[in-house]
Amino acid sequence: MKFTYRPKGVCSQLMEIEIEDGRVTGFQVMGGCDGNLKGISRLVEGMEADEVIRRLEGVRCGRKSTSCPDQLAQALKLALQQGSEA
Repeated sequence: MKFTYRPKGVCSQLMEIEIEDGRVTGFQVMGGCDGNLKGISRLVEGMEADEVIRRLEGVRCGRKSTSCPDQLAQALKLALQQGSEA
């Protein structure tokens, strides 16, 4: 399943996530801190989506209440919810 998400409260503009059998098989981000987001992408690809959520949810960026990793967790939660409704 491909899922597109517009992050809120961060520099990145768009996240594209691919999930198969509960695993993140692809993750790309437009905007944001290029190197950091490429690194996150390499780390999460192949991981169980629930594990990515567990590890990244609640991560903050400076004084912001969220971050790109936290927004990825929120996107995955939404994607899994929508996938279970289909």
